[in-house]
Amino acid sequence: MKLIVGLGNPGEKYKFTPHNLGFLVVETLAENFKVGFKRKDKFSWGEFKFQREKILLLKPLTFMNLSGIALVDFLKIKKVGQEDILVICDDISLPLGKIRLRGRGSDGGHLGLRSVIEKLGTKDFPRLRIGIGKPGIEDLKEYILERFSSEDEAKIKQIIETAVKAVLSFIKDGLEKTMSRFN
Repeated sequence: MKLIVGLGNPGEKYKFTPHNLGFLVVETLAENFKVGFKRKDKFSWGEFKFQREKILLLKPLTFMNLSGIALVDFLKIKKVGQEDILVICDDISLPLGKIRLRGRGSDGGHLGLRSVIEKLGTKDFPRLRIGIGKPGIEDLKEYILERFSSEDEAKIKQIIETAVKAVLSFIKDGLEKTMSRFN
């Protein structure tokens, strides 16, 4: 069993923003595999089979900076080993569209990842970071929470599709092969 966790913020206001790329990848997986989400207090989740393995999809509804709380609550219901959890988030330090998989690491200043690390009590879990680039503006909060422009829409859809392929590779072939293929 694998758990794919997309980090983001709930609500229509944040739906197509750089900070919600984790949600967008999980939602695309759900669409591709015709998964409906069940809603609980702090998260929404769904499941499907891929390569005869049960795959769980999770979207924390606690807002980005409290994502770890929702993940730990979910893990009380569904027992999944750390190595079988893949957390997906945006990364302002990577160029737009570049993805990077790692089996462990720091939060890199990402408050959603920081929350997950704090609540899990470890940095040892796979994560997929999706580059959103660092614009030349002072207010990064404005950038990460502002909707993608219509000019970027096609590029973002391609980025999401690449991330979905990386997730499916992680499920099918494991972290090491997926890292060599996509990093």
